[in-house]
Amino acid sequence: MGQKVNPISMRLQVNKNWRSKWFASKRDYAKYLNEDLKVRKLIEDKVGSRGAINSVDIERSPNLVTVTIATAKAGVVIGRGGAGVQELKVAIEKVYKVPVRVNIEEVKKPELYAKIVAENIAYQLEKRISFRRAIKSAAGATMRAGAKGIRIEVSGRLNAAEMARREKEIQGSVPLHTIRANIDYAYVPSKTTAGIIGVKVWIYKGENS
Repeated sequence: MGQKVNPISMRLQVNKNWRSKWFASKRDYAKYLNEDLKVRKLIEDKVGSRGAINSVDIERSPNLVTVTIATAKAGVVIGRGGAGVQELKVAIEKVYKVPVRVNIEEVKKPELYAKIVAENIAYQLEKRISFRRAIKSAAGATMRAGAKGIRIEVSGRLNAAEMARREKEIQGSVPLHTIRANIDYAYVPSKTTAGIIGVKVWIYKGENS
């Protein structure tokens, strides 16, 4: 039986870092975690797939919370005259009840980030584009952008078929057992008319010496 483990949590402190950086006592841990989850959902709901968000990093200090949003479309998140960021800042401060600093980082090559690639495929599946065409074109674009390998897996009622199945596309190499390998991973559900289709993407960007 295959033992599945998240490729990012497996590589923490080797070449990946925590998305939330803070330390809490037993009493506060659940409260802090709940606040972080609320903020991530809030950002996802406000900006959504149009903002092409790759990651949200949260760092707490005693009287300030720093939220860093990595996105492929910084202009969409910032909004006209910075209105979007200001709106987000106010909404996040309501959750944390302490001052918040929001930083926006632009992602240079979105094809090399698993979350953005997975969201793009999920969006295409919702628009009833053939899953084979969607995953083949996404894999090709990632390889052209300079990745060493990509693996895409879609599972569910593909092309609105009666029976759910799983299909995958692999290009290049994706050494999941090599811990020093820099692998980006993301899972995004695609809400189609036939039901939810799960989209998983692994992108191998080379080894960290």
